[in-house]
Amino acid sequence: MRPLLRSAELRTTLVVVVLAVAGVFALWPRPDAQPAGSATPWSVDGAGTMAAPAGPEVDALRAAADLRPCPTPQPGTPQPGTPQPGTPQPGTPQPGTPQPGTLQSAGLLAGIVVPCLGGPGEVDLAAALAGRPALLNVWASWCGPCRAEIPALDAYANRPDAIPVVGIDVRDDAGAALSLLDELGARYPSVVDTDGELWAALEVPLAIPTSYVLRADGSLRRVDPVVLRTPDEVAQAVRSNLAAP
Repeated sequence: MRPLLRSAELRTTLVVVVLAVAGVFALWPRPDAQPAGSATPWSVDGAGTMAAPAGPEVDALRAAADLRPCPTPQPGTPQPGTPQPGTPQPGTPQPGTPQPGTLQSAGLLAGIVVPCLGGPGEVDLAAALAGRPALLNVWASWCGPCRAEIPALDAYANRPDAIPVVGIDVRDDAGAALSLLDELGARYPSVVDTDGELWAALEVPLAIPTSYVLRADGSLRRVDPVVLRTPDEVAQAVRSNLAAP
């Protein structure tokens, strides 16, 4: 009888393992998960695309969400790629190398123009944020951890000493994104990564949310921890990444 018991125990163990793996897979956030009630929000074409926000329904959702305007270039701010007095010419060797964890945004983001989620028009983030720090947050309405993080980002964005917070909505449905921000009462601006260009340029890992601190010199640092759960955590992440070498 003992071999039969071992066989039954083995079968039971295998069933438990299979069910556990299936449960983990079902709960794992996937970019192809569609928001409830949404048509195909993005296509798997190697980049992950989504439609630009447009139409009467989007207009109504924009009015309800009432997001802050997307950033625009500041008067008198040198734009990326504009030679400044004393700037070495292209090809001149530069002292030093980028620090670990640092990306140079001028080359990464320059020329990428994306729609504003909260209102009509397009945004060149490299030009709009040139010369000033900002917190960039990659998110989507289907992402559970993003939903948990958005209120903390909004609370931080409302602090008087906060740097600008800009969301980057990816692989999503714009209507679902606006509805979520309205539901959560978040008002900081977001742009829409329609062609996946920002995703690729920022080298976003497979899991989101992912945040980056853009520094005034144009360098970018990926934020750790991945999910910021309180405004104090957001503020600490901003401070530490602005102060990093």
